[in-house]
Amino acid sequence: MKARIATAASVAAAVSLAISMVAKAQTHPEKPTYKYEKCYGIARAGHNDCYTSSHACGNVSKKDSDGESWMYTPAGTCLTIVGGSLSPKK
Repeated sequence: MKARIATAASVAAAVSLAISMVAKAQTHPEKPTYKYEKCYGIARAGHNDCYTSSHACGNVSKKDSDGESWMYTPAGTCLTIVGGSLSPKK
């Protein structure tokens, strides 16, 4: 009986982890309340704000400084960041 309970708890934990990972991967961040611009090429892996040609959600980019991944930055600051661009870089 104890083995069955332990197995059920393990399965429940694994399912819960899988669901939370899927939920995290499918984030769509809200637009900022301040004046912003989309800044391409500055996001670290897993920290982009939204879609590119290779994915449709935020926080799922696979590499640092991906030229297609973007982040919201305050208006006028993108071009002051090393590697920042106001348009996608291929």
